[in-house]
Amino acid sequence: MGEPLGIEFSEQDRAGIVTLNRPTRLNALSREMFDALSEQYRRWAPNPHIYGVVMESTHPTVFCSGGDLKTLHEWIEQGAHDTIRAFYRAAYTHCWMLEKFIRPNVPLINGLLLGGGIGITLYGTHCVAGEGYKAAMPQVGIGFLPDIGGTYFLSRLENHFGLYLALTGRAIGPADAYRLRLISHYIPAAHFHVIKDAVSDNHPIDRLLDGLHRDPGEGELARLTPAIHRIFGSPSVEEILDRLDAERGQDEAWAKATAAEIRKKSPTSLKVAFAQMRRGKTLGLADALRLEFRLASQLIARPDYGEGIKSRIIGKGSEPLWSPATLSEVVDAEIESFFAKAPYGQLELGHN
Repeated sequence: MGEPLGIEFSEQDRAGIVTLNRPTRLNALSREMFDALSEQYRRWAPNPHIYGVVMESTHPTVFCSGGDLKTLHEWIEQGAHDTIRAFYRAAYTHCWMLEKFIRPNVPLINGLLLGGGIGITLYGTHCVAGEGYKAAMPQVGIGFLPDIGGTYFLSRLENHFGLYLALTGRAIGPADAYRLRLISHYIPAAHFHVIKDAVSDNHPIDRLLDGLHRDPGEGELARLTPAIHRIFGSPSVEEILDRLDAERGQDEAWAKATAAEIRKKSPTSLKVAFAQMRRGKTLGLADALRLEFRLASQLIARPDYGEGIKSRIIGKGSEPLWSPATLSEVVDAEIESFFAKAPYGQLELGHN
C-alpha cells in the first residue's frame, strides 16, 4: 500500500464533494492529486444529477499549502526534470479544466491558501472565504514564478496590486481578497454547512451566497493603495526598490519592510515575475497557462529553483544562495529568452 492520495471524492444528493485530507503535508498538492481532480471534474461535468461541487479541507488552519515541495525536492535531487514538468503540466491543465467547468463550483476556504491552492479554487464559479482565510503567491521566494494562472489574474488587479503581491509574496486576508475580487463572498465558516446542504438540495446558490455574505471591512491594503500604485508602476524591479528606499512619511516603515522582503527573493524570479505582469494583461487564461508552462519548464532546471525549495524544506535559518545573487547580475536578454523559447514542448489545453 502506498501513501493515501490525500484527496477524497463523494456525492451528497445533488452535490459532488471534494475533500482535501492530507494533514501531514498541509494538504500540499501532488501530481496524483491534480490528475485525480481533473478526472473527477471530467466525470461530474456531464452528469445531470450533479448540481454543483463543493470543495472543503479537513485541516483546521490550512486549506492548501500549494505544491508538494518535499516531493519536488526529491525529484530535483534525482535530476528528474521531466517528472517535475509533468507535475506542472497536470497542475495547469487542471486550472483550464476548472475554467471550462460550468456547474456551480464552490470552494469553502477557511485557512491558509498558497500558490497551487489558489489554482484549484480561483477558477470556480464562486470562491467563498471564511474568517480564517489567508492567501499568498510566494513562488518568487523559491526561485520560481507566480504561476497557476498568476500571469492572468495578478496582472489584472488594479493599482499594480498584482505585481506587489507577486514580488513580495505577501499574504492577504478576506477583506483585501474580496476587494481585489479574488473571492466572491465572505461568509463566516460557521455557515459553511448551510452552503454544502444547499448545493446538495439543488438550491439556487447565488441567492443563498449573497444572503450569507458579510462585509469583510476595508482590509489592510486600502490605506497603501496610493503608495503601491505609485511605486509598483515603476518601469523595472530596480526602480521599484529605489522608490521604496526613497519613501518618507507615513509609509516609510512599510516601504522599508517591503524592500527588505523583495531583496530576499530570487533576482531571476523577480525579473521573470515583472515581465509576466507586463505581458499578462493582453493574454487570456489559456495563453497565460501556456506561457507559464514554457517558463516553468526552463526555470526548474536552474540552480535557484533547487536552492529555493531546499531552503524552504530545511526551514528557518537557511537562507538561499541565489545565482545570480543580485538584480544587476541578471542578464535581461536571458529573461527575454525564457519567454521566447519553448524547448520542452507546448502545454496542450483541450476544450474538456
